[in-house]
Amino acid sequence: MSTTTRRLPTSEHLVAPPSLLRFATAGSVDDGKSTLVGRLLHDTKSVLADQMEAIERASHSRGQRGPDLALLTDGLRAEREQGITIDVAYRYFATPRRRFILADTPGHVQYTRNMVTGASTAELAVVLVDARNGVVEQTRRHAAVAALLRVPHLVLAVNKMDLVEWSEKAFAGITNEFTAYTAALGVPGVTAIPTSALAGDNVVEPSANMAWYEGRTLLEHLENVPVGADPSNEPARFPVQYVIRPQTDEHSDYRGYAGQVAAGVLRVGEPVSVQPSGQTSTVKGIDLLGKPVDSAYAPQSVTVHLADDLDVARGDLIAPTASAPAPTRDVEAMVCHLNERTLRVGDQVLLKHSARTVRAIVKAIPHRLDIAGVDQRNGLVKDECAGDLGMNDIGRVVLRTTEPLALDDYATSRRTGSFVLIDPADGATLTAGMIGGAFGHSR
Repeated sequence: MSTTTRRLPTSEHLVAPPSLLRFATAGSVDDGKSTLVGRLLHDTKSVLADQMEAIERASHSRGQRGPDLALLTDGLRAEREQGITIDVAYRYFATPRRRFILADTPGHVQYTRNMVTGASTAELAVVLVDARNGVVEQTRRHAAVAALLRVPHLVLAVNKMDLVEWSEKAFAGITNEFTAYTAALGVPGVTAIPTSALAGDNVVEPSANMAWYEGRTLLEHLENVPVGADPSNEPARFPVQYVIRPQTDEHSDYRGYAGQVAAGVLRVGEPVSVQPSGQTSTVKGIDLLGKPVDSAYAPQSVTVHLADDLDVARGDLIAPTASAPAPTRDVEAMVCHLNERTLRVGDQVLLKHSARTVRAIVKAIPHRLDIAGVDQRNGLVKDECAGDLGMNDIGRVVLRTTEPLALDDYATSRRTGSFVLIDPADGATLTAGMIGGAFGHSR
């Protein structure tokens, strides 16, 4: 039987396909976010006829003259009855230029944790602002979460421009305030777009009411923003999810490690380390869809074979020896607390990092961030010696684990630089963490 190795493209061709953009939307309550998302879906002809008929019937029963496009995303009964978004709604649509996965996240402060979920894998975030109200506390919180998660691209959609008489001055004032705030977060740049989701101005079609705006519509920006990264520019990371052991005498010499390449490019013949044990070996082979290949890159799911018979278990990390992260039991991170239960110094928790879960204790909570306060020189104002974190608080924690972990800084890898804290008593998710001290993109 032939065992011909199938070759993948060389590193200069390993750029992720630009045909797919994952993005998240966020905005304060009543900023018109669900309407904007509905308008985006409607005007790109991404709504089925029976869906539109149902929306029209529901809108008519409410006494509305036209279809309420917000109902396209607010799928839960409680959402429709209360007129608010509660859970993350994922929508899939496409144009001739690009495919999209949209995470529509809630705007209410008590559901901020849902934005963390929706934005954690996003390459772009759209933050909505009501032109009448300007930048409010929840706007700042959403911007802070996007910066904390290092979402590569940030869009400010100033909505309901029709209610401020299409005022360029109002748009400029909001844009200046928002960009000053995000600059303090370390965000390198913001794209600001004036819109009216209800009327459709600058969402998909250009506005005839704002001749002073010469930029792209929201859809044009989404279609043209650069996405994807060259995996060869990142150090390879392969968390082991499953160990495939021989099941028959015929395959007694078979031993593989299955998982998804979290970052970078893993190559046959490359010297690697298995962390946290520090054992070393060489990549003997890589199987993709049951066939041998000479390299694999993120986010491919593969089976890796090593030249040596090592003690490798689920949760271990295979990485090139030259760039493998040093294992540690001391973890320092920025976190967003997601649970109603307060996180306090001394709490015993479970720390889940990739496929590995270990016990840990909260040693210190040096500070939480004051979302409303900004110092132009030093960024966000910090509440020193906080000692605890309440739901939706963003702050810094110091943890000590019972077992060593191979961790990357979040600035190096969003996948292997993140973790969650779990309540060992009932398995509830407590906190989402980003390893390292940097906040935003440039700090």
